[in-house]
Amino acid sequence: MTAESTPLTLAQLAELAGVSTATVSKVVNGRAEVSPETRAAVEALIRRHGYRRQRRRPAPAAVVEVVFHALEGDYPVEIIKGVEQVAREHQLTVAVSELHRRDPAEQGWLEGVLRRRPTGVGVIAVFSSLDETQRERLARREIPLVLLDPADDPGRGIPSVSAGNWNGGLAATRHLLELGHRRIGVITGPGYALSGRARLDGYRTALDMAGVPVDPDLVACGSFLIEGGLAAAQRLLRLPDPPTAIFATNDGQAIGVYHAAHRLGLRVPDDLSVVGFDDLPSVRWALPPLTTIRQPLAGMAAAATTMLLTLAQGEPLPQSRIELATELVVRESTAAPAR
Repeated sequence: MTAESTPLTLAQLAELAGVSTATVSKVVNGRAEVSPETRAAVEALIRRHGYRRQRRRPAPAAVVEVVFHALEGDYPVEIIKGVEQVAREHQLTVAVSELHRRDPAEQGWLEGVLRRRPTGVGVIAVFSSLDETQRERLARREIPLVLLDPADDPGRGIPSVSAGNWNGGLAATRHLLELGHRRIGVITGPGYALSGRARLDGYRTALDMAGVPVDPDLVACGSFLIEGGLAAAQRLLRLPDPPTAIFATNDGQAIGVYHAAHRLGLRVPDDLSVVGFDDLPSVRWALPPLTTIRQPLAGMAAAATTMLLTLAQGEPLPQSRIELATELVVRESTAAPAR
C-alpha cells in the first residue's frame, strides 16, 4: 500500500473483486464459506490498498423520560435514585424534564419525548396530572405512561404508584395523641394534591377515633413548601389557644414550622412538637432531628420504572395501581406536652 493510497471500504473492495460485500466481509472476518480463489483475490486487494473499517454508529440507548411538576429540594433526587436503580440494570438512559406549569408557552418536554420516540421507553410523570391533550398525544404515539405520586385521581387505565398517605396521616396524629397532645394543628398540602388530602383525612380519622373534636382553627392551608409551612405555623401559633403540636404534611413545611417556632421564641419539642412527612435525607440533620413519616420515594420510583418497562414490552401489568407502605420514624422533635 502506497503512502498516497486510501484504505478501501468493504463496498469498494467488493466492487474491485467483483463479489458481494457479504463475501468480502467473510474474508475479513476469517469465515470459511469462501472459495480459495475468491479469498486469495480479496486478500491481494487488501494488501495492495488496505481496508478501512466503517465506524458503526452506536445504537441509541433506550430512554426513560421522568417529568417532574417542579425540580425543587430533595424530593426529585430521591425519585431519580429509584429510577436510576432500575435503569442501570436494564442499560437505560434517564432523561429528566420539568413541566413549568407557570409557563404559558407550549411545554417543551412533550416535544422532546415525541422526538425521542424511536428510543423512548415511556414517561414517568411525578407529582403531576397531565392534561387530556398531553395524554392523548402520548397514547396516539403508543408511548407508555405511569404516574408516580399522582397529584389527583389517575382515572381508569392510567397506571400509578403512590404511598400510604392516609395511613401516614393517621400514624403521625396517633403518635402525637399517644404523647398526650390534644391541641394538634395540621398544615395541609395544596388543594389539588391528592396525597395532601389523604394525609389530612388520616389526621381527622385519628382525632375522631380518639374522641377529640376537629377544630377548624387548627387546620391551616399549606403549599408543600418551606415558606408555606412558615406562614401557616405562624398563624396557628398566634391563636389565643395555640396548638401544642403540629403535623406538617411534608418535611419542607415541617422545617417552616421550626422557623416559625424560633421566631416566636418557642423550643422544639419542649414547647411545640412537630411531625413531618417524607423522611427526606436532610431532616435527620435538622435541630432537633425531625420525627416524620417515611415515604419510600426511591422504592416508589423503582416500582414505577418496572411498570413502565413491562408496558414498553407489550406485556400486561399484574396490577395498575401500586401503593407502598409508609412508616413512622420517631426522632427528637416530639415529646409530651409541657404541663
